[in-house]
Amino acid sequence: MTGRPVLVDAHHHLWDLSVRDQDWITGAALAPLRRTFTERDLKAETEASGVTATVLVQTVTVPDETPEMLAVARDSDLVAGVVGWTDLTAPDVADALAALRARPGGEHLVGIRHQVQSEPDPDWLLRPDVRRGLRAVADVGIVYDLVILPHQLPAATTAARELPELAFVLDHGAKPPVASGALEPWATRLRAFAALPNTTGKLSGLHTEADWRSWTVRDLRPYADTLLDAFGPRRLMYGSDWPVCTLAASYGRTLATARKLLAALSDTERTAVLGGTAAETYRLGEVIARRADRPTVT
Repeated sequence: MTGRPVLVDAHHHLWDLSVRDQDWITGAALAPLRRTFTERDLKAETEASGVTATVLVQTVTVPDETPEMLAVARDSDLVAGVVGWTDLTAPDVADALAALRARPGGEHLVGIRHQVQSEPDPDWLLRPDVRRGLRAVADVGIVYDLVILPHQLPAATTAARELPELAFVLDHGAKPPVASGALEPWATRLRAFAALPNTTGKLSGLHTEADWRSWTVRDLRPYADTLLDAFGPRRLMYGSDWPVCTLAASYGRTLATARKLLAALSDTERTAVLGGTAAETYRLGEVIARRADRPTVT
């Protein structure tokens, strides 16, 4: 990597409604998201914010989505990594992961994610077939992103403890109840998860757990401070959660809010949260350096 600090958006999405529906976008509240969001749309936001690289994260449990995202990363000068989906419970999960890595753009596959938050079983992560799938992810050398709710943190902690060879990345702080102002039992459960050395967290998605119309930085600070204290700056990374974040704030305001929440850190610590942790966790350094050295065509 170059000697310049990198600014990485470690969590965003893209979707094209002409390709497939996003069936989770329902109701009037989510209506602003019911349109196509492209890489061009994203670039309009990142260029204004000085973002160096991004990580594109899956949204639906459809096998075709991940190859499409890998193709985006292959052809992009912005998207450096992809957190995709594959069926962890499938007997051939190892073969499926190998096939994804072998595809054009497969080198950009940095993680796997499943909508665990939608699973009715709070111990879904501890099922034998899921554990087998998680071991297959570890064998490939990529990470596992967790999108869970606070009540699922104990199972996530057990899974991370029993699979020390796998790096777990917690999305959106496990979606704490920001709107209510309550910290417990979320904070205690989060600290137990973060105490494990193979865990990392994302400073992302907090304001969409608050009142979308009236939230302030002050509302988010107890949750951001808990994440910082639990993980430390070198195991915490910034993510916009764009375009979902736009329900409560623009891309620019989302990043500006993160900077305010990190204002008390040293320059080195802030640089870690805003780029270094993501680059290290997702192994983006080579891609970022290669793109930084690419000649500019005029």
